[in-house]
Amino acid sequence: MRLSKYYVPTLKEDPADAEVVSHKLLMRAGMIRKLTSGIYNYLPLGLRSINKVAKIVREEMDRAGAMEVLLPTVQPADLWKETGRWEYYGKELLRFKDRHDRDYCLGPTHEEVITDLVRGEIKSYKQLPVNLYQVQTKFRDEIRPRFGLMRGREFIMKDAYSFDKDEEGAEKSYFDMFEAYKAAFSRIGLRFKPVQADSGAIGGDFSHEFMVLADTGEDTIASCRSCEFGANLEKAKVAVPDGPDMTGAGCPAMEDVATPGAHTVEEVCDFLSITPDKLIKTLLFVVDGKPVAGLVRGDRELNDIKLRNLVGGNEIEFADEALVGKLTNAPIGFAGPAGLDKDVPVYADSELKLATDWVAGANKGDTHVTHLSLGRDCAVAEYADLRVIEPTDPCPECGGAIEFTKGIEVGHVFKLGLKYSEKMEATFLDENGKTRPMVMGCYGIGVSRIVASAIEQNYDENGCIFPPSIAPFEVCLISLGGKDQDVADKAEELYAEIMKMGVDAAFDDRKERPGVKFAEADLIGYPMQLVLGGKGLKSGIIEAKDRKTGEKIELPLDGFAEAFASWRKQIWNNWGLSID
Repeated sequence: MRLSKYYVPTLKEDPADAEVVSHKLLMRAGMIRKLTSGIYNYLPLGLRSINKVAKIVREEMDRAGAMEVLLPTVQPADLWKETGRWEYYGKELLRFKDRHDRDYCLGPTHEEVITDLVRGEIKSYKQLPVNLYQVQTKFRDEIRPRFGLMRGREFIMKDAYSFDKDEEGAEKSYFDMFEAYKAAFSRIGLRFKPVQADSGAIGGDFSHEFMVLADTGEDTIASCRSCEFGANLEKAKVAVPDGPDMTGAGCPAMEDVATPGAHTVEEVCDFLSITPDKLIKTLLFVVDGKPVAGLVRGDRELNDIKLRNLVGGNEIEFADEALVGKLTNAPIGFAGPAGLDKDVPVYADSELKLATDWVAGANKGDTHVTHLSLGRDCAVAEYADLRVIEPTDPCPECGGAIEFTKGIEVGHVFKLGLKYSEKMEATFLDENGKTRPMVMGCYGIGVSRIVASAIEQNYDENGCIFPPSIAPFEVCLISLGGKDQDVADKAEELYAEIMKMGVDAAFDDRKERPGVKFAEADLIGYPMQLVLGGKGLKSGIIEAKDRKTGEKIELPLDGFAEAFASWRKQIWNNWGLSID
C-alpha cells in the first residue's frame, strides 16, 4: 500500500482524554478515533490489525471444529426473560423499545440467542456435539468506559458456544477450546497465561481467563513459581493452615469496651493495643437484595466474589450507611457478629476457626467487644474460604511460593453446564429415547482488545511495537529519494519485488522529510523498516531496521529478495513466531 494514497491521520501530541499507553498510541498512530464515550471508529490501519487478529482466531476455531455463524446484535427481551437475566444482568444491558413497544436489548453476549437457535434445530444425540462461533460487535453500557479499546462500550468479540450430550463431551469441548486459545494467542505473539477465574454474569461452574501479561494490566494474577497454578485474585483459593478447630475453645466472658471514634481496624488496634490478627472485621453486603455478613481477620481482605458464590447469588454490593445503621444500631465501623440482626446470615472465613478470644464490633456506637468466641457467642451459618489471597500465602495446590503479576483479560472460557439449556428447554433425545438438556460451554475472545493489549505489552517512547503477525503492515519501505529519480525508481522496483513475495508491505512514497517518515514508522510500529537513500543506492545496499530491538543491518540490493527473506524469517523467529 502506498502511503501517499492511504488515510493515516497521525497526531503529534497525546489526546487529552487518553489515560493508558495503548489509547494514546492508537489515537496518535491514526488507528482509531473517538465517536462518543466508549465508542470508536476503526480507521484503516487499526482495522487491518483487528482483521489480522480475527483471521488467526477464525483459523484456530475452524481447526478445533467450530463453525462460524453470525447472530443479530439486537435481541428480544423475551429470550432474556426465559433465563432470568433480563432482571439481574444490570445497567450494562442497554434496553430499548421498538415502535411496537416491544422490549429489546443490544447484545453484550449471545447465550440466549444461540440456545434459541440450536433448540429449534437439534433434536437427537446423533446431531451432537455442535460448536458454533461468530466474530461480531457487542455492546455493554459500562458505567465508566475508559482506556480506549481496553474498556469500551462497543467492541469486537469472538464468541463460541458448544453443545454436548453429556459432561464427558462438554469437558472435551471445553479443553479443545482451551487449546485453541493457547494456539491463537501464541500465533499472535503475545506473552500470556491462562488462569482460573470467576464466571460472573455468564454463569457456569468452571472457567479460565487468558491474561496478556503487562505491567499496565487492570487485573492481578496470583501464580505459583513451582507448579502451573494461576488464578485472578477474585478466584484464587487460599490454603488454610492445619490446626485444631478453636471455635468451641474457652475464653473469658465477652465484654463491651468503649472505643470512642475508633472506626477502622487501625484505630481500634491502636486504642486497644492489639495487633490486627486479633480482631474480626464484620462486613455487611446485599446479595440479590438480601443482607448478609462476611467475617475475616482484621489483617485480611474479604473477597466479595467468593462470598457471593458461597451464598449462591448473582449481584453483590456493600450495604449502604442507612442499612448498616438499621441492622447494627450503630454507625459504620462498629458491626460485629454477636447480637447482629437475626435476619442477617453470618459467613466466616475458614481461618477464623484456628483461634478464639477475638475483638469485634459490638453493634453499638463507639463500642467493641473483647473475648469473643465464635462458637459460643455467634451463630455462624458456614465457614469457607472468603478472603483474598496474599503474596505470603502458599500455593493452594502444591504449597509453593506465590507471585503476583499484572494482566489484561483477552479471552475467557466457561463451562456453562445446564444453566441455559434447562431454562430454555434446549433438549434432545438420547440413545434410550429419553429427553435430556444439552450441556453447554461458552468461549469469548476480545478481538479489538487484543490489539490494545499487544501495544500495552510492546511499546517504547517512540510508539507501538507490533508483532509481525498482527501489525497493520509487516514491513514499511521508506524511500528517501526526494528529487533523486534513481532512488525513486529503485524504491518502486523493490516495492514490486516485496509485493511479489507476498509480503504485507507499506510503501512510504510521500514527499515528506526523512525525519517525519522515520518518526511515523516508529509510531505506527511496523516490525520491519527498509530505508533506501542516495548513499545506499550508490553503495548497493538498503538499511533494514528491527523495530523491536532497534538493530540496523544492511541488505544487498543485488540479491535483495533472498537476503530480505532470510532477515524477515529471523525477525519472526525473534518474536517466537513462524511465518508459515
